[in-house]
Amino acid sequence: MLAVKALIQQIPDPGLSNNERVRLRCKLAREFEKSGNFEAACSAMDHLWEGMGTRPNLDMLDDFTAGEVLLRLGVLTGWIGNIRVIKGSQESARSLLAESVAIFETLGDVKKVAEVQLEIALCWYREGSLETTHTLLVEALAQLDDNDGDLKAIAVLRSALLELHYSRPKDALKLLTSSAAVFEASSYLRGSFHNEMAIALRRLGPRGSQEEYIASVLREYNASLFHWEQIGHTRYQGVAENNLAIFYLDLGRFAEAHEHLDRAQALYTSLNDSFHLAEVEDSRARVLLAEGAFLKAEKVIDDAIRTLERGDHKFFFAEALTTRGVVLARLKRTEEARTAFARAMDIAEQTGDLEKAGLAALALIEELPEHLTEDELCSLVESARGFLKFNQSTTTLRRLTECAWRALSTIHTARPDWTNFSLSETLRRHEGRFIQMALEDTDGSVTKAAALLGLPGHQSLNFILHRRHPELLHARRPIRPRRRSLDTVRTTSR
Repeated sequence: MLAVKALIQQIPDPGLSNNERVRLRCKLAREFEKSGNFEAACSAMDHLWEGMGTRPNLDMLDDFTAGEVLLRLGVLTGWIGNIRVIKGSQESARSLLAESVAIFETLGDVKKVAEVQLEIALCWYREGSLETTHTLLVEALAQLDDNDGDLKAIAVLRSALLELHYSRPKDALKLLTSSAAVFEASSYLRGSFHNEMAIALRRLGPRGSQEEYIASVLREYNASLFHWEQIGHTRYQGVAENNLAIFYLDLGRFAEAHEHLDRAQALYTSLNDSFHLAEVEDSRARVLLAEGAFLKAEKVIDDAIRTLERGDHKFFFAEALTTRGVVLARLKRTEEARTAFARAMDIAEQTGDLEKAGLAALALIEELPEHLTEDELCSLVESARGFLKFNQSTTTLRRLTECAWRALSTIHTARPDWTNFSLSETLRRHEGRFIQMALEDTDGSVTKAAALLGLPGHQSLNFILHRRHPELLHARRPIRPRRRSLDTVRTTSR
């Protein structure tokens, strides 16, 4: 607050140049951002900007100052668009930030380039483009060291956030603990540090006694709440409350989970923060599911879905769709549940969020095993295994193992529905699955696939594909026309 008051007093100074005054406004906006007061930050920049979707007034500004203005407005566009769930806002934010980074690159200011890259990475993260996020974070971190204070701390936090999103809590914990010193001088970032530490510890699960595990996680969450309360960051206090609710859900302490969700909901309602309210609704639906209150859970998760599908946050949308799939499965609305799970997998996979796609596949297997064919079970287990191959969560890996055993048990013990059973159709399906695997393992080479399958040659496999499996023709490598030899060409031309 002292920094804010000092800046407000400095800005009207008639002795300042226009560039100096604008840079002070950028600093003031940055101070407001630190406490999550994005509306006040926008007000600090209002004479340069008429709001989201408009071009800032950069007339009479030097290059460095123009780059600063574009940076601040890009950050604010990303945050406001996220909070209010405005579709396309992250793209608008990236556009402003791209102009900013181009200016700082021209000026040769490596640290400012890294700062802008961290903000561009956050925009891509919100949209679920995790590979792009990773690339930008690696590039930014390479330009920073411990002397860069807050900037290095932000880079570490966002890198840890990405590791946690990939369900690599060991890597996140290692990254945070090895860089803990940079947070000592970053009072407004200490809350985020302790929050990410708590999530990493929770995801790793007990490594000693249950009591020690619970105490260590609660210690980190309470520390995060303390620091956020100290700087008046109401929005992040809501984050901690929501995360505590999920922890109590894991422990089966539902009443305490609801208490923390009530606090988070009250905080976000006071801020008119639609996005985080939708997150709380997803958490609430999961608690209600655990309590067996399926109809209440449906109402709550449907509210979250309606909000999230308006915005850019694809992976949170996929997560909520997975929750909805579980709710509908428990309500015995099988087809609607399958549609929700399939949509969650598609959205997550399209955005490159393989983690969320794998979790949606596991939920589908767990909730609707009796409604899946053998082929579907095998395909889902195989997909989940591929999606989750780098996952370090013991809980998720246990779920994957149980799903694999369930699929194996179903294949060996399940009786078919004799009402519409067809032996020829069943054999055709199994034949198709092996042909598809052979084509995948030979990069679409029909000749090599035929050899793997024990067929006399590629013509035999082509015949089977055309007659019984035309749906697999696309899996073949495109046939290249043979070149005629020069001798043949010359002979023909005579």
